[in-house]
Amino acid sequence: MDHLINPRVKNIEISGIRKFYNMVSHTEGLISLTIGQPDFPTPEHVKKAGILAIEDNFTSYTHNAGTLELRKAACDFMKSKYGLNYIPDSEVIVTMGASEAIDIAFRTILTDEAEVLLPGPVYPGYEPVIRMMGAVPIYIDTRKHQFRFTLDVIKPYITKKTRCIVLPYPSNPTGVSLTESELKELADFLRDKEIFVLADEIYSELTYDRDHTSIAQYLKDKTILINGLSKSHSMTGWRIGFLFAPETITQHILKVHQYNVSCANSIAQKAAFEALTTGKNDANKMKIEYQKRRNYVYQRLQNMELEVVMPEGAFYFFVKIPEEMGLKSFDFALDLVKQVKVAVVPGSAFSEYGEGYFRLSFACSMDTLMEGLDRIEQYFQKNPR
Repeated sequence: MDHLINPRVKNIEISGIRKFYNMVSHTEGLISLTIGQPDFPTPEHVKKAGILAIEDNFTSYTHNAGTLELRKAACDFMKSKYGLNYIPDSEVIVTMGASEAIDIAFRTILTDEAEVLLPGPVYPGYEPVIRMMGAVPIYIDTRKHQFRFTLDVIKPYITKKTRCIVLPYPSNPTGVSLTESELKELADFLRDKEIFVLADEIYSELTYDRDHTSIAQYLKDKTILINGLSKSHSMTGWRIGFLFAPETITQHILKVHQYNVSCANSIAQKAAFEALTTGKNDANKMKIEYQKRRNYVYQRLQNMELEVVMPEGAFYFFVKIPEEMGLKSFDFALDLVKQVKVAVVPGSAFSEYGEGYFRLSFACSMDTLMEGLDRIEQYFQKNPR
């Protein structure tokens, strides 16, 4: 029966992040610096709101787009945090995590052979959905531009087939973000173009040296903005995301969402309301701790003379593997596990432009980071460049 499976699905591969971790996770004494999961628990008051929702039997379907109280809270949050104005009734959809938001956005706007421009390296979750729609992912090398997907980098790749540009900032895996001026320049260029922007801003609350800026501030009518609570409130398992866009776009995306999941989890929606209201600034405590870890990791990597760009947001470093070692990123990561029992993610998991790098997560305790970096340093001492 294998020949009856949709070839677009058959040709999709399991995420390189998961594939590598599944290979090495059984290693005894392994320190994993791979995870994209905050190491903080969901805030107590948010958990209690979820428990209360169960006790109150709030266990039925909600409006397809989510409860109106949650949509209002989400719009208020976006206005107070980022100066964005969205209408709760018609310009926001509560989704099953940011992943579903990406899926339903692409399924709404993409057709056969439409092109989607992606910064390389990039989170691997976009390409499979693009390919399932018969569209074409176009990766653009950002390595010589400090991983910044600016107008100068993008412009040469825009064609009549370009349907969407993905702006995933702050970035997984690099941690970089675009400046206000870079976003304005790109918005000005796209203003009269029939091109969507998918702005995946799931890490927007975890920025360190300056506040997050969204391209939706300058190009709302063409931007599909995706966010959620997984990173900001350590709610990965609750599966609550948000999709913001003008009604002309959301009215069609809502149809796809409705036939996909009907609505987001009702109990999680109650917890999400608590997170966005009482817990509006819950991310601040985590951000302070992440910044300490970031600064520590950066100094350690600098001391090892490894080439790295300081992350402006999220909780990852994207580290260049010394060329003299002559190792592909997958082989390097495997060797690191074998020799010193530390797991990182091979850069090749983030497109061909991630080859030659590895991703290190600092979403783990300082003790874990210290031990992990000690072992990485030992590895490089054993394997001189």
